[in-house]
Amino acid sequence: MTAMHKAGALVAAAAVTLLAACSPSTESGPRTTVTPESSPAVSAVSLPPAPADPRPAVTWPLTGLDATDATKKGLARAALAIKIENTADARPQENLDKADVVFEEYVEAGISRFIAVFQSSYPTSVGPIRSMRPMDRNIMGSFGGPLIFSGAQNRFIDATVASGQDIITQDVGDYGFYRTADKVAPHNLHGYLAQFAEQTDAKAPEQQWDIAYPASLATAQVEGKGASSIDIDMSRFSQPQWRWDKSAGVWKRYEAGAPHVTTDGTQLSASNVVMLWVTVQYTSGSATSSVPETLVAGKSGNGFVVSGDKMVKITWSKKGQFKPFELTTVDGDPVALAPGKTWFELIPNRGIANTTSITIK
Repeated sequence: MTAMHKAGALVAAAAVTLLAACSPSTESGPRTTVTPESSPAVSAVSLPPAPADPRPAVTWPLTGLDATDATKKGLARAALAIKIENTADARPQENLDKADVVFEEYVEAGISRFIAVFQSSYPTSVGPIRSMRPMDRNIMGSFGGPLIFSGAQNRFIDATVASGQDIITQDVGDYGFYRTADKVAPHNLHGYLAQFAEQTDAKAPEQQWDIAYPASLATAQVEGKGASSIDIDMSRFSQPQWRWDKSAGVWKRYEAGAPHVTTDGTQLSASNVVMLWVTVQYTSGSATSSVPETLVAGKSGNGFVVSGDKMVKITWSKKGQFKPFELTTVDGDPVALAPGKTWFELIPNRGIANTTSITIK
């Protein structure tokens, strides 16, 4: 018998058996009906939805804040680094609160000057604008945009231009500068950002440092200790203070014991305050032309970062003029800042006659 014939025979036998089972019973007795058990119902297990990515789809490169509503032209704006005066005669400054990043540096007699970097917002005008120093190109070089100032020793201007840094300055006839009537010269020079932007072909800057999403994952928040106040003593002329404002969720700046406000009354604030110990070296020249230069390019040191209500000790380094500041923990891990504005306090601990200090409580 072939395999096919065997299969047919088996099917026929099965059919005979089935018919026999279905035929009426000839024996008396109760009839038993067998109902096959149904398979247990399988219910779908509902998994919780994946958490939403807290990082915005588009962010401003210097603050990490949401830029999804920004125009293509706005996102492409250059970072304008503007020298801003910070003396009693210069305060209050105009629109300094609109800067994404601000660096405070030590200059002659222990007074301080700011390099304010604007990119996510271009206010109509800012000021007072003052002179450049030899360290400025090294502090702001990684942002890729122009350095904007009025006045400097010719040797500093020449060295800055020779380094490849783009400049916009009143000294050589660049436009956009004007004087206000509320202060006396030289403390009343301001400038129009839109006109400055017309004079550069620089592109938008790259992100400069790690940014945490959400802000609760910022390195200081994760690894740091509680902090509510910062008192910095650079000299008898420069003693900035920062106070944590829990309700606003920012650090607010004070100058000479009073709130540091802009011309419209807005108190300066930041999400991150980065304090770096730096070395100062006086430039060669006569007693009247020698100025303190903060050394950062190719240098490194220690410092502190506060993000939110926590502080963490850090180390910093900067490989060169056009390289960003690298911030790491004492264990060598990258420091992530909170999204928002950042202030850098460059505080000398070498190279100057007076003592300096940072007190964080």
